Parts: sequence; C-alpha cells; structure tokens
Amino acid sequence: MSESLPAVTGEDLIELLKFDGWEDHGKSTHGRTLKKKIDGRYIVTTVPTKKGSLPTGTLGAILSVKKTRLGKKGLLNIIKRYKSRS
Repeated sequence: MSESLPAVTGEDLIELLKFDGWEDHGKSTHGRTLKKKIDGRYIVTTVPTKKGSLPTGTLGAILSVKKTRLGKKGLLNIIKRYKSRS
C-alpha cells in the first residue's frame, strides 16, 4: 500500500522546499514565489500561503514535473530528511 500525501499548509511546504534548496523570491499575488536551478534551468513555482492545508489537487500541481519536479516520493523524502536533521 503506498503512502498518501500528508496534509501540509503552504507555510510548511515553503519551509520544506527551502530546506531542499529552493530560494524564496518574495511575495506574489497568490502566495510566495520560490526558485531553484535544476538541470541547468531555473524552475519557479508559487506556493499559496492561505491558512489551512493545501487542497490535494493544489499540492499535486506544485509537486508536478512542470513545477518542482518532486512528486509524492520526493516530498515524502524531504519530510523524512527534515525530521531527521540534527
């Protein structure tokens, strides 16, 4: 049985992405803009900062190949590394 995506807020996701090397490029009209160089190209994504957990579809879109290229496994890996940091 595969693990499902955990419920995360926008602020939690921003903290996890920053832990993974994403740079915070400030506030936008829809949330916070983050940027990371992957395979020689800068990837930019926006994470909503509204209160409460991100809807599953929104979280899935952020984790997609077009946005962060992480997928569910990548997010779960970051969470695991984040929790085990010293």
